[in-house]
Amino acid sequence: MLQEIRIRGLGVIDDAQLELGTGLTVVTGETGAGKTMVLTGLGLLMGGRADGGAVRAGAERAVVEGRLRVDPESPVVLRALDAGAELDDGDLLVGRTVMAGGRSRAHVGGRGAPAALLVELAEELVAVHGQSDQQRLLRASRQRTALDRFAGSSVSEPLAKYVDRYERLHVVETELTKVTTRARERAQEADMLRFGLEEIERADPQPGEDVALRSEEERLAYADSLRTAAEAAHAYLSADEVGPEQADILTLLGSARQALESERAHDQQLAALADRLAEAAYLLGDVAADLASYASGLETDPARLSEAQDRRAVLGDLVRKYGDSDTPGRGDDPGAAVGDAQGEIDAVLAWAERGSRRLLELDGDDERVAALRDERDGLTAELHELAAVISQARTEAAERFSEAVSVELTALAMPHAQVTIDVRRRDELGPHGADEVEFLFSAHNGAQPRPLDKGASGGELSRLMLAIEVVFAGADPVPTFVFDEVDAGVGGKAAVEVGRRLAALAEHAQVLVVTHLPQVAAFADRHLTVVKSDDGSVTSSDVQTLDENARVRELSRMLAGQEDSASAQAHAEELLAAAAASKAGHGRLGAARR
Repeated sequence: MLQEIRIRGLGVIDDAQLELGTGLTVVTGETGAGKTMVLTGLGLLMGGRADGGAVRAGAERAVVEGRLRVDPESPVVLRALDAGAELDDGDLLVGRTVMAGGRSRAHVGGRGAPAALLVELAEELVAVHGQSDQQRLLRASRQRTALDRFAGSSVSEPLAKYVDRYERLHVVETELTKVTTRARERAQEADMLRFGLEEIERADPQPGEDVALRSEEERLAYADSLRTAAEAAHAYLSADEVGPEQADILTLLGSARQALESERAHDQQLAALADRLAEAAYLLGDVAADLASYASGLETDPARLSEAQDRRAVLGDLVRKYGDSDTPGRGDDPGAAVGDAQGEIDAVLAWAERGSRRLLELDGDDERVAALRDERDGLTAELHELAAVISQARTEAAERFSEAVSVELTALAMPHAQVTIDVRRRDELGPHGADEVEFLFSAHNGAQPRPLDKGASGGELSRLMLAIEVVFAGADPVPTFVFDEVDAGVGGKAAVEVGRRLAALAEHAQVLVVTHLPQVAAFADRHLTVVKSDDGSVTSSDVQTLDENARVRELSRMLAGQEDSASAQAHAEELLAAAAASKAGHGRLGAARR
């Protein structure tokens, strides 16, 4: 709620501070004293249009500052905090500066901010009702929200289910659109995967097979030279393969060992060398035997060589298609490509594994589409059922509301006026149901109901909005209401009823009223007056908070234009007593609705 407002250099107001509080606060003062400037300042504070012409004559700028007590967890305050605003002891400080040239600056929580942020704050925190500013409940979205709150659980419970299902429907439809619009792409991907997997399956590669084949191909291709080399090496080791004038290595080792053996007993070092010669003889003997076996086992097999080369070509083709595409060294030479495929068949097998999993996903899309369509149809049917329940509850609440507002309007000197709520059911579903909600007003019997802002005059509209707000009291979360000229065109008993209903609304929210009627002012919990002084050259206004004695004098002025008149003061005291008795004896809201 608004705790205080300070206005400097605005119109006739030089420097004024309004201390506000809970309940009903009224602002009074003589004509031209500056009451309108109070509302103008509040309008600027709430992001209204800046007008350099409103800056006080001779001043460079007008400054309006306000302190708001806010819920730090409310969405609008969180958005302000996200924008860099800071709270001051739990309060949000807002300000607006208007230069004489028309430019303006806004501040929220000690930081510069766009005026749009002030507008956003105002939409959630303050409802202004005046002849030139009737905004909040004139918007269709606000009218629907207000009606839903008035209806209570009969709408809120099915609406909560509806919103949940509606959000799920949006998710399902988005997923369904994504799946179906990409059907062709997915089919092409599935065909490619099937072709690749079938090709790999036909080839049936084994892990590490390319490495083994390369080794085998090398051995088969050089079998003759490998055999010649093994036989030659064996010849140098084996005495059976050398000529009569040659000594093989094993024979020479044997001679060297015999030469040492005869003398080994005389020296340990020499004995160790003899042992090493013996070990070398044994090792070379084993090598000679292995060379003989290797040479005898090598065969020249052109058919097997061709088979291995063909198999490597098949594997190389798989690697080029499905292996690591970034493998360097691949040229146009098929032989080089096959050689470079060494060890890469494992990448092909990994591709096949991933492709199999992806193909299962793609093949499951048809089932996914069917499941999504079934869910969509089920959600749509459920939403239509919930929308029907919500529409019925809204229609019943609208009838109750219309009757209650008509009672209020009768007491506010508008006995023939009528407010109706048109709840129209649409074919398509929306985020809050299938209804369009519109408040309609007719000023007298036989008049065609029209939207609120078109069917009522300025004075009627303020009283109309008061009646609506009183009926909605407790159901609407806006913490502060401002009324300007709500009592225009009324007097006597009707004026008392206006005051009574403002007090009723103040039971649930902070209410600020600019009035010229003493019957209304008598119901105030806090009474402010704008005092005008004129020194002959500069006119300024100040705002004062009145105590009980000062209230009597101000009401006397409003009643008879004579604040010192004994009879006027007696009448003022009578008004105050009657208002106090009405609030204390019957309860504000109950008295107002009765």
